[in-house]
Amino acid sequence: MDNANFTDHFLIAMPNMVDPNFSGTLTYICDHGDQGALGVVVNRPIELSMEKLFEQIGLRLEDEQLCNLPVYYGGPVQMERGFVLHRPVGEWNSTLAVNDRVGLTTSKDILEAAARRQGPEQILVTLGYAGWGPGQLEDEIKQNAWLTVAASPDVIFDLPPEQRLPAAMHLLGIDLAMLSEEAGHA
Repeated sequence: MDNANFTDHFLIAMPNMVDPNFSGTLTYICDHGDQGALGVVVNRPIELSMEKLFEQIGLRLEDEQLCNLPVYYGGPVQMERGFVLHRPVGEWNSTLAVNDRVGLTTSKDILEAAARRQGPEQILVTLGYAGWGPGQLEDEIKQNAWLTVAASPDVIFDLPPEQRLPAAMHLLGIDLAMLSEEAGHA
């Protein structure tokens, strides 16, 4: 596991996850390498609509469908900063291409384009992100804090937030209710 790369994977918080930042979460890993890992929680909407967020940053959102979408808690790091998970990747000022289908953008140009209905087809906006130092994520996985599975963008972009964690579990062929809070017990 020391050379494992979990980019473009889901992290499924195990039932024994005591950290309130991640209890019950599904996290999408956008980058994982020697310097650590970066991801965003994709199943924890917050009490902030896209319309309100856009108002706060001085943009008028013209797309009625986007107006009512929630903003998400992306993780405990830099919670004052927005992160836009989107497909297709496109070309924005500051984008990390997770793969050839999904990107993570931190520059305002993507929000300006979305406000004008010229942004990516699908977006999920988070405040904050989840970060791990070198080797930290691997250690947490070894300690049974997380299950991992290759991600499906359809789970993120096509399902409501409450269905994303069960859908990721289904990718593994596991029912969340069957998991025990103790390691070594099913």
